[in-house]
Amino acid sequence: MASGILLVTHAGIAHALMDAARHVLGKLPTELDSVEIAADSDPEQALQEAARHAASLDNGEGVLVLSDLYGATPCNIARRLSEQSAHLRWVAGLNLSMLLRVLNYAGRPLDELAEIAVSGGHTGIRIDHAGS
Repeated sequence: MASGILLVTHAGIAHALMDAARHVLGKLPTELDSVEIAADSDPEQALQEAARHAASLDNGEGVLVLSDLYGATPCNIARRLSEQSAHLRWVAGLNLSMLLRVLNYAGRPLDELAEIAVSGGHTGIRIDHAGS
């Protein structure tokens, strides 16, 4: 079994990343769901919605929650969600590289999967020095 993965992002981002992951991988290797936070969302209601989605993803292996912009509302909701459950890990800074890495290693234990997420996010960021 693999941990479930929940994306908590600003509106439109999670679905775009999920579509891109399906395009690249063809089939998703684990349960993946999302909660997108609109600008006018009530944070308490969004937290409750995220908690319902996380609970439905937890098959006993836990849930990895990936949020987009550190410090923004979706990130704060993900952080609060992680404080409510010992079976949940949260990583901020979601990008496509991070999501693909997590999906490729979805069978790893939850704590290791969180580290893989961070590594995947960093690995996908590069500076081109060719013009220097």
